[in-house]
Amino acid sequence: MTTVSSPSREPDNAKASKFRPDIQGLRAIAVLLVVLYHSGVQTLSGGFVGVDAFFVISGFLITTHLLESLVDRGRISFSSFYARRARRILPAALLVAGLTTLASLLWMPPLLLGEVVKGAIATAVYVPNMLFAVQGTNYLAESSPSVFQHYWSLGIEEQFYLAWPALLALGFVLVRRDERRLGFLALVVTFCSFLLCVLLMDVSQPWTFFVLPTRAWELGAGALTAFLLRSGARWIQRPTTGLLAWAGLAGLLAVGLLYDEKTPFPSWTAALPVLATVALIIGGTAPGGMNATRLLSLRPFQFFGAISYSLYLVHWPLQVIPQTAVGQGEPLPLVVRLLLGAVSVPLAWLLFRFVERPVIAWPALRQRKAGVTGLAALAASVALIATAGGVHLASESAATATDQVASDAEELSTDPEGTTFVPSNLEPALDAAKEDNPAIYDNGCHRSQASSDSSGCRIGENSEAPLVFLFGDSHAASWYPALAQLVEEGRIRLDTNTKSSCPSVDVRLALDGVDYTACEEWRDGVLERISEEQPDLVILANYAAAGAESIVGGEGDLPSLWRAGMESTLSQIDGPEVVVLADVPHQDETPAVCLSDHLEDAQECAAPVADALSSAYGDAEKGAADRAGATYLDMSPYLCNATSCPTIIGRVLVYRDAHHLTATFSARMAVPLWKSLAPLLG
Repeated sequence: MTTVSSPSREPDNAKASKFRPDIQGLRAIAVLLVVLYHSGVQTLSGGFVGVDAFFVISGFLITTHLLESLVDRGRISFSSFYARRARRILPAALLVAGLTTLASLLWMPPLLLGEVVKGAIATAVYVPNMLFAVQGTNYLAESSPSVFQHYWSLGIEEQFYLAWPALLALGFVLVRRDERRLGFLALVVTFCSFLLCVLLMDVSQPWTFFVLPTRAWELGAGALTAFLLRSGARWIQRPTTGLLAWAGLAGLLAVGLLYDEKTPFPSWTAALPVLATVALIIGGTAPGGMNATRLLSLRPFQFFGAISYSLYLVHWPLQVIPQTAVGQGEPLPLVVRLLLGAVSVPLAWLLFRFVERPVIAWPALRQRKAGVTGLAALAASVALIATAGGVHLASESAATATDQVASDAEELSTDPEGTTFVPSNLEPALDAAKEDNPAIYDNGCHRSQASSDSSGCRIGENSEAPLVFLFGDSHAASWYPALAQLVEEGRIRLDTNTKSSCPSVDVRLALDGVDYTACEEWRDGVLERISEEQPDLVILANYAAAGAESIVGGEGDLPSLWRAGMESTLSQIDGPEVVVLADVPHQDETPAVCLSDHLEDAQECAAPVADALSSAYGDAEKGAADRAGATYLDMSPYLCNATSCPTIIGRVLVYRDAHHLTATFSARMAVPLWKSLAPLLG
């Protein structure tokens, strides 16, 4: 999921940036693209490009204003500039952030409030985008998004506003007050940012998506448009130039319809909506009736353009909080999501009418020194931080278990009933589940997405014990604690070969829309080591559903493509015994989050067997294993009963998220796993 950036409005005293109805209409189109996209309208699968349109608009208007100040007065009044920006952006943004924080306390599960607090504080200090970059958020495919995730774009703009005026002022001095030369410097900065954006996509999509250096070129494109329109080029004033507006409008709508979550983004693909927006802005200045201004000046476009910033702020929490309240496992119907999107319109108008516009014109701030506005902004940020602190205290005091104690069987059995409450002796505790990872995450043996190191890690001191290779993605890593227990007992030696988001299945994958070449290199290297070292047993374990959906060109029969890839991998393993380990059950949402809201009714958080076990991918892997003479091993009878797959068995929490075992429960699986592996190892 993606959000729209802050559609900031024109500066107060700008001649060339005087009100343009076509830009107001453009704002309307951009915000409606995003709101409808977030409301579940699948036809607009690329509606997230509205953010790029707003970046261009902001860069154009701000640069126009700053250039007027530099050329007319020879300087920029930084204090006045930042005071105006603060009055326009912060009151509505911080008010909505505070109300969102309080609404989260009322309706969201207690275990999610920690993330809400982090988001609120990051928003209060104007760095929400950096928070999501550090967390590695995948904006286009996030299944449990933050209620503050839409503030990332506001962070980008705020950071741009801090840097861009100073860069322009410094450049103006360096080029001896020559506007044309200053435009060339702006072109160089914009191109460098674009180049960094394209190159960094192969390194980290989240950092490319969220940080200013890789998104500044979009605002820079708007800035270059400002330089161009001030240049006096004759072709701009030709009536036929107005056709650019129609071309831009068509281009923006086309990418909104054609792009989707698999599109590499931002990268070079972001250039298409950016150029479309530039064309709209340029075309709108042409004289005559060949431009799109008449269409964009219609009252509905003007209305939505006027409230676009407020609509941007309120629509996202209206989508996220209700969905989280009912649980991610029960997607809201399209009609409900559309109604929530519709409700955001009158709320946005109220915010626009009684907060956004009045504060801009409030004499108590506007007619006083800029420092007064700065102090007011600081006070508002402190108030938001205080609100977040109160929510944190409330979440810390919330119970995360009942006062009941659960018994624990010495050995796991098939057809588990599951514990029907959250016991006080739960292991790990709900608030510790997220960190209950296998040891190979901490010691570096589980390879990151960027790594192609196929050297593996080996444990086991019993030289007589059979050598077992564990080969797969993070779902294979989930079985490490069980296998490590067998190593400790001297039954096996273990060579771990696991890598994030990289299955052992021989398929070509895209990660965040970019070819995952590091995965192919790593997989080939592991297969080569298996061929050289000839272990006694190779265990393949993978997250089939996610892996298949990431196959390049995999729009067809994904289970069949997955089976073909598994058959290819098995054909390259010659000599050792091979076990294809069935995937673990998939829960509807993170069990710990759900359980924090259902302490007395844990069964409410257990996924039905029909939903938890993917028969299509299971059949595909079993078919591939049978054809290759490998063993297909399904441990789900120890995880599920006839009707559901419990989240708590005995006093142990089974899952650390929706589809990974906790390290604690995995270790408990050592005994049943050995019962199945022992016959294969003689």
